Amino acid sequence: MPKPIVRTDKWKLNPDGESLLWLSFTVDEYRAFCKALSFVVVNRWDSISTAASRCAAIEKLIHQTSKNPEPFHRYFGKRFYKFPSYLRRAAIEFVCGQVSSYMTRYRAWQSGDRKRRDAKPPVFNPDSGCYPSLYKGQCIKFEKSLEEVAVKVWNGSDWVWAMIKVASKRTRHLDGQILSPALIVKGRQAHLSVPFRIKPPSWKGSTVCAVDVGINTLATIAIVGPDGTVTARKFIHPAADIDRRDKLGLRIRRKARLTKKLHKGFCKPLYRKAQNINKNIAHQVSREIVNFAIDNGADTIVFENLKGWKPKGGRKRSGLKQRFHGWLHRRLFDFTSMKFEEIGGSVAEVYARGTSSWAFDGSGKLKRSKKNYALATFQTGKQYNCDLSAAQNIGARFWAWKLKLTRRKDGRSLSGKSSGSESRMPITLSSLWDWEAAHVCVAS
Repeated sequence: MPKPIVRTDKWKLNPDGESLLWLSFTVDEYRAFCKALSFVVVNRWDSISTAASRCAAIEKLIHQTSKNPEPFHRYFGKRFYKFPSYLRRAAIEFVCGQVSSYMTRYRAWQSGDRKRRDAKPPVFNPDSGCYPSLYKGQCIKFEKSLEEVAVKVWNGSDWVWAMIKVASKRTRHLDGQILSPALIVKGRQAHLSVPFRIKPPSWKGSTVCAVDVGINTLATIAIVGPDGTVTARKFIHPAADIDRRDKLGLRIRRKARLTKKLHKGFCKPLYRKAQNINKNIAHQVSREIVNFAIDNGADTIVFENLKGWKPKGGRKRSGLKQRFHGWLHRRLFDFTSMKFEEIGGSVAEVYARGTSSWAFDGSGKLKRSKKNYALATFQTGKQYNCDLSAAQNIGARFWAWKLKLTRRKDGRSLSGKSSGSESRMPITLSSLWDWEAAHVCVAS
């Protein structure tokens, strides 16, 4: 049974002028409280960090009660009138995390763990730009129809409840359990960041969806069965969006040639547009991959393990180098994982070396065309798409580990420097064919 996961939806709010002003006041009041609290926590971190309950230790310093009539810091009771207890505790947890991170980085700097010898110490920033967490029933109340929400807001003199209309939402509220949202206010726009606890369904497929991520073709997909049968293939390459992104890169390079010294924030709007296009491409392609896997009954999507890998191709400041910088190999993996795991599927990675350089039919290393890098020629003279061959090898490596054809999880063959019974050729799709043929002979 898959474990419950948490996913977040964005609910756009449609407040009137007065309610929008109160929402803005609420965020400002919460940030002011966090800023004042951060100085207290930083100065008393040694005693707070060792306390049995950090929240209780901090509340004893700032909050007046019948059992604690004289807190050391009375400023909070005077400055933050009737500050809600749940917002106070949310601020305490946020500030503790912020200070703990700062202290860890500062002590690492003190111990000599620095990128440069003259590196300056980390600086604590109390102006963090945080947003308040609204606890259900205490700071926010959801109506049954979810067309409106009641939010406890600061109107400048008191904490009151305000009814605010929900302009738009997604569909996770139909199946997931609503958790405590965060209130986000930016200018004249306001929305709720609503987390949901979701229980993915349990289902099992008979094939895997292998994905090869490339530069010439963004994603090449193959549905591979345990016997090496490839039942479906697909090429995904949103050329129009990629051209838009590359044209922005060309504009940036032209501006850079005309500028003697590149200042901080150089072409920031163009870089932001390119990043947004890249993000949109990753979302669209990951959705196509997930839909293709579902349509063909695959319960696992397999990628190459390219984490931390940096391409070496392309001259410095060249167009190819810039395309490699915009390559989506990790973002595509992350977005696909989030989407597929939500519906009960799983995502796996296999060892990357050799998937593209070895032919899927077991004929040996292939030769790629210099004019068309996606075209490969096998040792037998057969011409084939290199990315498709790699995708089929990726699926085969997963099945080789799943069927225990190799003890390595990454699907590599158990070969060493000395000759042995196993072939030194890495796992390819032909390995599954050989295993299936041997299995059939033994059964007969």
